[in-house]
Amino acid sequence: MKKHFLYASFVLTMACSASAQNKDAVRFSKTITKDNAYKHLSVLASDAYEGRETGTKGGWMAADYIKNYFKSLGLKGPVNGDYFQPVDMVTTSLSQILTVNGQPAEALKDFYIVPQAVSGEGYAFNANSILFVGYGLTKEGYNDFEGIDVTGKVVMLFKSGDPSGTAASNSRNAATAKIKYLTEKKAAAVLVIDPTIDVMPENLKAYLLSSQLVMKSKEEMEKRKAPAGLPTIMIGTTLANQILAAAKTNIADLKKKIAESGKPASQEITIPVSVNAKKQETKVRAENVLGFLEGADPKLKHEILVVTGHYDHIGITPEAKGPDKINNGADDDGSGTTGVLLMAEAFSKAKKAGKGPKRSILFMTVTGEEKGLLGSEWYSENPVFPLENTITNLNIDMIGRGDKDHASDNNFVYIIGSDMLSSELDKIGKKANKDYVNINLDERYNNRTDPNRFYYRSDHYNFAKHGIPVIFYFNGVHEDYHQPGDEVSKIDFPMLAKRARLVYYTAWELANRATRPKVDKNDDGTPKN
Repeated sequence: MKKHFLYASFVLTMACSASAQNKDAVRFSKTITKDNAYKHLSVLASDAYEGRETGTKGGWMAADYIKNYFKSLGLKGPVNGDYFQPVDMVTTSLSQILTVNGQPAEALKDFYIVPQAVSGEGYAFNANSILFVGYGLTKEGYNDFEGIDVTGKVVMLFKSGDPSGTAASNSRNAATAKIKYLTEKKAAAVLVIDPTIDVMPENLKAYLLSSQLVMKSKEEMEKRKAPAGLPTIMIGTTLANQILAAAKTNIADLKKKIAESGKPASQEITIPVSVNAKKQETKVRAENVLGFLEGADPKLKHEILVVTGHYDHIGITPEAKGPDKINNGADDDGSGTTGVLLMAEAFSKAKKAGKGPKRSILFMTVTGEEKGLLGSEWYSENPVFPLENTITNLNIDMIGRGDKDHASDNNFVYIIGSDMLSSELDKIGKKANKDYVNINLDERYNNRTDPNRFYYRSDHYNFAKHGIPVIFYFNGVHEDYHQPGDEVSKIDFPMLAKRARLVYYTAWELANRATRPKVDKNDDGTPKN
């Protein structure tokens, strides 16, 4: 009798499970397979695509591949008939010239100017003297600025240290405090004596010489309008001693004098100095790739579900150890991009069969994620469809591998953000998993205080910050993260397809249900009134 009861219970359970599934959703999911995943990823993460860095040939090749695939599926190009949404990006390089007593100093040997610290178009100044203020300290019993007005002056000081001869515990914070003081006192510029320039490693020199990719977003343009900060030039000890020689002294003698007397050695040094720091911009081709599937319900098709993955990666690393220099980014985020393509195919076939979603779906692969979520930020500032009509963003960033915490069982995916803004979305996503896929949903990173800050580190956040509910799907960081070892050969294709199906079934429910997910929480997690 017990055996018959258990059998009946099993049949009933299976019947209930089957009834919870939408037959059309299951039918059109069958193209989301490991083989189709390999078909796309083996191209996108091949050496020919050179790591898909934003603004490079490999990135453009990936954009073209995705565009052509969207077009082959019959998706519409929603950007004035095109599939590309151009993102206004430029590379900025800094020309920096410093002359002392009419003699040019050598950049990155004698001095350097941090490119990110130069606002607007740059700056230039000339002065006939330099005001040396020792350690730039003001404290009880000792004041390097006593009786001195720094207004309009070019000031020179030690980056760190104090009159006793001990080094500051945090030279960066110490220098920041000194620059803040000089800014408030309206100094014209500051030369910071930094001994590390004398032994600057080659990789740091290369970084400071390299051009920087920036997006001309609203925030960036506002920064350019902001008042310029205090021009700050870091100089090495050789150049500092050349300047001090005009006052018949040097760094060692001044430090000794200050330490022995306990008094400042501030003085004005008559020596001409000029600086010219100018930013130069070069336009860069970069675009988000959008494929649009119009909804079938006239009353709901104005509402948009956005599915995203970033197709860019970090390109080539010439200094990488070993012969392989290409960061293929098979998992990050070739896997997520592949997931978007697989879903686009499934929904396109459903529509062609007359079973398309009621709401519209925007399949969007974005650029510039590795540069600071730039492509998704651009879309959020320049949306093709009104953000108020965007019901949810499902973002896929790394679904092809696993991490050490799941080494014994890769049947998992991290979900992040699903309950941050909408309790209802969280329930929808978990029900889709239970009804169709049965993956272990790991939520350990699903909080705003996670030290890794994963909630803020992928493209979904540029939707969440506008109050749009999100789910971020992620397989965790592994030993090949941002390394040439992130290769196609290491991808778990069955799990990539399974995770993509989870996103697909969640999208199916969101695109077809009667109402959009209710936003019942504020950005800080507190309940909405």
